[in-house]
Amino acid sequence: MPTQEDVLGYFDTLSNWGRWGEDDELGTLNHITDDVRLAAARAVRHGRSVSCAWEIAVPEEMERSTTSCPCAADMPGAENMPLPGFRNDRRWGFSNERLGIMFHGNTITHVDSPCHLFWDGTMYNGRSHSLVDAETGSVWAAVTAAANGIVTRGVLLDIARVRDVPWLEPGQGVFPEDLEEAERRQGVRVRPGDAVLLRTGYGRARHEAGVADGFMQAGWHVSCLPWLHERDVALIGADTPQDVQPSGYDDVLMPVHAVGLVAMGLWLLDNCDLEGCAATAAELGQWDFQLAVAPVRFAGTSGSPVNPIATF
Repeated sequence: MPTQEDVLGYFDTLSNWGRWGEDDELGTLNHITDDVRLAAARAVRHGRSVSCAWEIAVPEEMERSTTSCPCAADMPGAENMPLPGFRNDRRWGFSNERLGIMFHGNTITHVDSPCHLFWDGTMYNGRSHSLVDAETGSVWAAVTAAANGIVTRGVLLDIARVRDVPWLEPGQGVFPEDLEEAERRQGVRVRPGDAVLLRTGYGRARHEAGVADGFMQAGWHVSCLPWLHERDVALIGADTPQDVQPSGYDDVLMPVHAVGLVAMGLWLLDNCDLEGCAATAAELGQWDFQLAVAPVRFAGTSGSPVNPIATF
């Protein structure tokens, strides 16, 4: 079990600053090469796709204003439209929405880009927090760095299944030995460029009992970060907001987020719903797949709501 001093040392020993150049904003996504994408395509053996995202509740998780216009002629201002069709067409109608959403947190499936977190006022690759402006967002390591999408081989490590429990209890961490036991039982091995999705079973608990209150959860223990660094993992996800809570370290509240994003440039997929993915993997006897994550190109943002798709 690493001490707090060990964890603080990870900011140096696991650092990827300068590894891909001083101007790099992609971080661990650099592990996803053309060859890795081709290998991910070869992981598609059944043609079955599964969403790994939660549906966003309305109105609980977003501000929503919907306009519904049964007929175009009923649209306010239609009489002043330059096209006669807008004034005369009595058959077509439409609806549209204005949405406001805070996607960071512990319910909405989203990706964190490296500018999401600072440590001692610094972001990934040594850039100052001052590059994030309250009005215009970040000009460094924002989610738009992944504008071409994240397409790679995904590996689901089902820790709840390995431990033979319906779900891990809040506060239970997942350790490197759990990852290797899952690899052994599932007959799969994490390779460079992979995305590793961690199932604690919280998705099942959430489906059955609703969202748990508070700030306690199962998840990655920070001791997994050297393992992930050694395997050259490109992206990690979980069915919780990643870090086991409490972390066990007084001075590092979310060490997986802090060390991962700031030191490693490790992109994170928070709050996945992995129940359908796990059921499909067990049915097919296949624990790897092509994973496609397409962040919305919100300029200067520290992440994006996403719908990760696993294709077996």
